[in-house]
Amino acid sequence: MMFERIGYAAAGGRADITIQRPERMNPLDWSTVKELRRAVAAAENDPALRAVVVTGSGRAFSAGGDLEGYLSLYRDAEAFAGFLEDFFQLLDAIERSRLVYVAAINGFCVAGGLEFMLACDLAIAAREAKIGDGHLNFGQLPGAGGSQRLPRAIGVQRAKHLMLTGRLIDGVEAERIGLVAEAVPAADLAAHVDALVAGLLERSRAGVAGMKHLVNEGLRGSAADGLRMEIDFVHRYATTHPDATEGLVAFQEKRRPRFGA
Repeated sequence: MMFERIGYAAAGGRADITIQRPERMNPLDWSTVKELRRAVAAAENDPALRAVVVTGSGRAFSAGGDLEGYLSLYRDAEAFAGFLEDFFQLLDAIERSRLVYVAAINGFCVAGGLEFMLACDLAIAAREAKIGDGHLNFGQLPGAGGSQRLPRAIGVQRAKHLMLTGRLIDGVEAERIGLVAEAVPAADLAAHVDALVAGLLERSRAGVAGMKHLVNEGLRGSAADGLRMEIDFVHRYATTHPDATEGLVAFQEKRRPRFGA
């Protein structure tokens, strides 16, 4: 599969997607979003894959949208609607995917980059990373879910503070407020993510996909709807999927589970 703006590689149960426009801080322009959609679709359709790591080249994960390109999009209402829909479909596909998406935040992660990160299941940041919303710094508004996902991730007050002030925080503070799962030294980021993914690959494929489904789908509705959905889902999983039984048998026999491929 050929790409111009991103890198894509798959091996050993994981895929790696890298935004590769370091001279522009890896902007998420329409062409890049389209390529990312193709890469996500390719990963989803590869039965050997269980996890996807997303990162950026150079000193940014992504500094956000292509502000210069927005000028032409704003003057073409139909084209701008198409861009927003593609970005929505990209992030929605990540959230609904059976795969675990890990965002490796290697540097600047701002505006659209933050929105991309928020759709991933786990974010591991370099302590030195710079993370924030930034839309209002240039009179813009989030159009890829930032106004909805950010408050759900860190609470309304903290989300509004980041969105209204445009303040950038480092990875350490992002971990403290729950915006990322972990912050590690930049030099250790790749190895830390590798170890994390290796651990994920040892778990039940169906169990991991089910856990992601429970959390993400539950957040789409009320708590009452989520609780009922959980009961129905876990009943079906526990009574029909062999991994559920295998885990209990392995516990009884004091051995590591041997989950299905």
